[in-house]
Amino acid sequence: MQSQDDPEPTVRIRDLKKDRADFVLENVDLAFANSLRRVMMADIPTIAIDMVEVDTNTSVLPDEFIAHRLGMVPLVSTNCDEAMKYNRDCTCMSFCSYCSITLILDVSCNEAITMDITSNHLDVVAAPTDIYAAEGGDELTKRSTDFGHPVGKNRPGVPPVLICKIRKGQALKMKCIAKKGIAKEHAKWSPCSAVSFEYDPYNKLRHTTHWFEVDERGEWPVSDNAREEDPPRDDELFDFNAKPRKFYFEVETDGSLGPQEVVMKGLKELQTKLANLILGLKHDTEVDMINGQDQQLAVPAPAADAWGGGGGGGGGWGDSSGWGGSSSPSRTGGTSAWGGASPTSGGGSGGWSSPEQQSNGWTV
Repeated sequence: MQSQDDPEPTVRIRDLKKDRADFVLENVDLAFANSLRRVMMADIPTIAIDMVEVDTNTSVLPDEFIAHRLGMVPLVSTNCDEAMKYNRDCTCMSFCSYCSITLILDVSCNEAITMDITSNHLDVVAAPTDIYAAEGGDELTKRSTDFGHPVGKNRPGVPPVLICKIRKGQALKMKCIAKKGIAKEHAKWSPCSAVSFEYDPYNKLRHTTHWFEVDERGEWPVSDNAREEDPPRDDELFDFNAKPRKFYFEVETDGSLGPQEVVMKGLKELQTKLANLILGLKHDTEVDMINGQDQQLAVPAPAADAWGGGGGGGGGWGDSSGWGGSSSPSRTGGTSAWGGASPTSGGGSGGWSSPEQQSNGWTV
């Protein structure tokens, strides 16, 4: 956990390309670095083909096989969190232009050759702007011109994704519905091909046990990240309290989102998760404090029939109790001075109801 005396976290970008980023994250602990890695892999929304309607398939591959390959084709998802709704949050019956994108795959082979069907054959159907206008928002205006198109479509130097191969007389015609989601639901929604980080390249902390035959350093060469740190000395003592504070990240995307957008959205998503956790804990604590103060309020001394008790001996836990009309806390049928039943009474509900009947800070 970071204290006030610790330096602020810093990020130093070493290399930034169109599909990958290499940066150094310093002054954080191992838990934060791994949390950032997991969030970038599984919690950033993208769009991917989620439903396929097969019209014609005379290829050698079954429908399910082709549908799975179509789902793994990366689609351009820039600004996806604002440019599209989740299908579960939309007011439409099944899908509409605000929560989905329609792509058409219609290819046939008429020559005596082996034809490759790739992601370049997927065509996006223009979204109608007049349908569902009453329920829709401004999602359509926040989409880029290539939003929902296969990554690298018709771009020189970018190879397309192979879907299947067909021969003369074979055809493939399908309608694909792309929706918004995260990789926690399915890996096809992950914007990253790989996210990795390294720390302690010289293994000074001894978090890794190297198996070797003769020479450990010769059989386990260090990575290029070792240039960032000083090599260990032979007479250097082992520090049992040392912790990693410098992490070398490498983020590679599939093209649906840029690496810079993945890192920034990952930090934002992690911040949102921590804020929600703090808010939930703060709310529960305040509720518990309020309940504790209410229970500690002093109860005035009971007088004769002051609480409307029945006719018996007064005071104490007798027939006319200061806690209500019930004879004792273990009997049923009475009402409490707190507006409900006694702690173990069978009727009514109020401030003394059982944990199963009330909602507290952790369970409902």
